[in-house]
Amino acid sequence: MIKKLSVILVLIVLSNNYGQNMTQPPVAKIIPKTLSKHGHDRVDNYYWLNERENPEVIKYLEDENAWMKQQMAHTEGLQEKLYTEITGKIKQQDESVPYKENGYYYYSRYETGKEYPVYCRKKGSLDAAEEILLDVNEMAKGYSFINVAGLNVSPDNNILAYGVDTLSRRIYDIYFKDLRTGKILDYKITNCTGGSVWGNDSKTVFFTTKDNTLRAYRIHRFQIEDGKSDLVYEETDPTFTTYVFNTKSKKYIIIGSSQTLSNEYRYIDADNPRGEFTLFMPRKRDLEYSVDHFRNDFYIVTNYNAKNFRLMKTPVSKTGIENWTEVIPHRENVLLQGMEIFEKYLVLSEVDMGLIKMRIIEWNTQKEHYIDFGEETYSAYLSINPDFDTDVLRYVYTSLTTPGSTYDYNMSTREKKLLKRTEIVGGYNPEDYVSKRLYATARDGKKVPVSLVYRKGLQLNGDNPLLLYGYGSYGASMFPGFSAANISLLDRGFVYAIAHIRGGQELGRGWYEDGKLLNKKNTFNDFIDCAEVLIKEKYTNQNKLFAYGGSAGGLLMGAIINMRPDLFKGVIAAVPFVDVVTTMLDESIPLTTAEYDEWGNPNEKVYYDYMLSYSPYDQVEKKAYPAMLVTTGLHDSQVQYWEPAKWVAKLRAVKTDNNPLYLSTNMDAGHGGASGRFRYFKEIALRFAFMLDLLGMKE
Repeated sequence: MIKKLSVILVLIVLSNNYGQNMTQPPVAKIIPKTLSKHGHDRVDNYYWLNERENPEVIKYLEDENAWMKQQMAHTEGLQEKLYTEITGKIKQQDESVPYKENGYYYYSRYETGKEYPVYCRKKGSLDAAEEILLDVNEMAKGYSFINVAGLNVSPDNNILAYGVDTLSRRIYDIYFKDLRTGKILDYKITNCTGGSVWGNDSKTVFFTTKDNTLRAYRIHRFQIEDGKSDLVYEETDPTFTTYVFNTKSKKYIIIGSSQTLSNEYRYIDADNPRGEFTLFMPRKRDLEYSVDHFRNDFYIVTNYNAKNFRLMKTPVSKTGIENWTEVIPHRENVLLQGMEIFEKYLVLSEVDMGLIKMRIIEWNTQKEHYIDFGEETYSAYLSINPDFDTDVLRYVYTSLTTPGSTYDYNMSTREKKLLKRTEIVGGYNPEDYVSKRLYATARDGKKVPVSLVYRKGLQLNGDNPLLLYGYGSYGASMFPGFSAANISLLDRGFVYAIAHIRGGQELGRGWYEDGKLLNKKNTFNDFIDCAEVLIKEKYTNQNKLFAYGGSAGGLLMGAIINMRPDLFKGVIAAVPFVDVVTTMLDESIPLTTAEYDEWGNPNEKVYYDYMLSYSPYDQVEKKAYPAMLVTTGLHDSQVQYWEPAKWVAKLRAVKTDNNPLYLSTNMDAGHGGASGRFRYFKEIALRFAFMLDLLGMKE
């Protein structure tokens, strides 16, 4: 954090009373700072906004909030109506599907009118007495933000470890609760990722700490008996992060080190948690793999000579790559995403033509089949499956028209049992809506999938409002799922669409690689080309088309408005990563060094030049832009608040239009927004009201 006395003095001298006259939006002071690299100078007039503790910075953010509130005041009734409408669809008193592990059934539940979950268990039977592990509502008292994560019960069922973040920086303290007495132990571990792993002795706990850039870099071993800990592993390569986990068998504890293009693992027998870790195999550039254990072998999902990954195995005693043997071969058009191992079955999660498929293979006979999901566009993923010796697979299914549904699937009889479907209070009929998939032809001929949903009977005459969502980074696939909040848009005549653009992995590993590094502009071009196809196919028009993306999807928003500002009526950019070059040159900022293989290292001129050519902040020009709502959190650990703040300040100074431009900063939250079950929907209601207001819709 920059704290130069000279800068502070300049700020005091130039100080304006922001917010005193709200007939005009706040104007951030210009304090030029020259940033030089590769013989090239950039002048950043708003660099000073990165001083989080500077009162002038806080005042500016608060006045931007005040300006937005004033300008959106006439929509407050609409926002409240939307909020009530959205939260009214949520079942107040609700409970998750219990799962059984180590003799107990575990579940969480919500109580009417409360923001946070209550974590519970029952011993042996669902008819047994309830034992409350944690009531987060009680824990939240006195805090404006709280997140509880990493709940992990010791193998003897007596001690609960859990992480607590009350700042929204994703920095957790780990606490321990004796479940026999209800007492919180005196030990507290600070500066952690929140997760933990128990040794089988129920006395040893492994946890991960962060460095000053919030990179997870050390694994420690903690002894419950005396509260002492020792360092067992430190990741010294700043491009890697480290973590620790149990194999499904609970036989091994594994330390992983990962960066974008490679992985490395170390393992220890969980029965001997005070022993020394054994290196699985030395890291190798461009070799990615994950590890689990079954019987006498480690099973490995890897890209070794397999762009879309394949499944291999190796004896526990011989983990070098020369001993790996193939179980499931590579396929050119199908991405192997993951696996779940059972005593009699192997379950593979695959991505084929943008859809998740679950492939069931019987070990003994090698007979196989796929689960039939029955819809054109959907999402499905493996749920909690702790047991090896069972014929039942638990998975979750959802689509643009089907609320989240938890199933037990008998892999022998192929029977599905619906355990729970998220209830939409007030009634919801999926038959009232249409979901479909189309393919937009990008400018280079690639076919980009687009998932769509709208209310049945809607006339596709080119006059409908449409919200187009995109992400397109890190190989994250944006599979379509149900949103109860989106019903409020669909019932007002909106079409909702997801552009499955390059940078994700919906069409395999090549789809990701074609949207990163020096191919990053394909991501932006794809989104624009999808928008144009939606207009051409009469789903919407340029005066009713909206775009939305967050984080790296916020970078997407920033790029498309520079490239095609005429194409969109309004754009919503949440926690947007928009100052690409400056951030990627600053190794003190969280995530920078770990992401060189995603964006490139601008210390190399070829990447500097390419990043500069699309970086939204650097490419802002004197021209008309669409209406914009930009959101951030003061404590954001992923994308620092000053990126959107500087971006909005620069846009205000140079844009030639009179369209609304709002910056909304949550002064209590970070990257994920407000904590709690319902508070988050205030932010969604604001987004929806922003769009409806631009359309002149008051209801």
